[in-house]
Amino acid sequence: MNMEWRDGNKITLLENGEEFFPRLYDRIGRAETEVLLETFILFEDKVGLALQENLIAAARRGVKVEVMVDGYGSANLSEGYIAALTTAGVRFRFFDPRPAFMGMRTNMFRRLHRKTVVVDGRIAFIGGINFSAEHYSDYGPQAKQDYAVELEGPVVADIHRYTLETLYSEARQRNWWGRRSKLPAYNRQPGDAQALFVYRDNDEHDTDIERHYLDMLRTAKQDVIIANAYFFPGYRLLKEMRNAARRGVRVKLIVQGEPDMPIVKVGARMLYNYLVPEGVMIYEYLRRPLHGKVAVKDDYWATVGSSNLDPLSLSLNLEANVMIHDSQFNHTLRNKLDRLIAEDCQLIDESQVPKQTYWHLAKSVLVFHFLRHFPAWIGWLPAHTPKLSLVPPPVQPEIETQDRAEPENEGAKP
Repeated sequence: MNMEWRDGNKITLLENGEEFFPRLYDRIGRAETEVLLETFILFEDKVGLALQENLIAAARRGVKVEVMVDGYGSANLSEGYIAALTTAGVRFRFFDPRPAFMGMRTNMFRRLHRKTVVVDGRIAFIGGINFSAEHYSDYGPQAKQDYAVELEGPVVADIHRYTLETLYSEARQRNWWGRRSKLPAYNRQPGDAQALFVYRDNDEHDTDIERHYLDMLRTAKQDVIIANAYFFPGYRLLKEMRNAARRGVRVKLIVQGEPDMPIVKVGARMLYNYLVPEGVMIYEYLRRPLHGKVAVKDDYWATVGSSNLDPLSLSLNLEANVMIHDSQFNHTLRNKLDRLIAEDCQLIDESQVPKQTYWHLAKSVLVFHFLRHFPAWIGWLPAHTPKLSLVPPPVQPEIETQDRAEPENEGAKP
């Protein structure tokens, strides 16, 4: 499915749970016909319970509600939590659920990592925010810093169409020898209020998000700010960051300084020797874990979405970003990131970069190439087609169910 740049959109930036969740719940509360929701993580905490309450209320007033959560990220939802949804009429799916082995989740790769919501086919939300209390600042030191966007306008039709297709069809999976990557759409007449829905799959669109980042860096003239939680991209993206800095573009990279997983910091710091001496300004965010996946370029370009710049997001996971051409939105996001840099980040200068010895260089090259390419190697191997598992509502006494008709064919569109 190919997407095009769409004009005439309204794009609103939402920062953290304090802005995102109330806005989303309000939209769900006013839904008239349909709510479609996909997420990597849905936890049974205050956020998950509030979402459950809003979805149940929508379903009970006749709104069609479709939910799909990842079988790895949301594996611990209780039967009671799901039953409350399905009893109210919510169609609830797991993306590729797999049984645990010795108490451990085994389905680590090819995850549904998107976070998208579409309401009435008119309003869409995309970003990096999961349904978890970790996205509220009152969660404590491990509260996550993150971003999402609310979209209204023609681009929502593309998101709606794609989301419906993924909900009602099996996720396709090709091995490396059968893939035919298509070139992503480019904006030939940049302006304001323009948006492009971009997704990554394991089929024809496996490099679209990465290609937009590469093109952004190649065409930057003034400055670039990238804030990315799990930063460990391939050589091409690193080279374009370095090349942009060499030709005088101010390239700023915000990464985790207080990560939720220590290996994230180790991996990112392996790249400092390559970037810092060439003029790339690296800032470590120190207030709390950074979970955002956003970027801005010059005065008009921006992106917000679910895709990290790491091997899992770039090689295996199902992701969704929106590319934005809009000067006002660019300035809004830029101001947020500039404030983050000024108030909560530490600039890494050359004195903090480990000295490069032959041993360190050899070790870095080996570790970098292993970590960078391991997920891609997994993607080359034969893989089962991920299953979309619809959870049926609990069996009710016949007197309560005689007037209800549950669709028999999961694959049929409503």
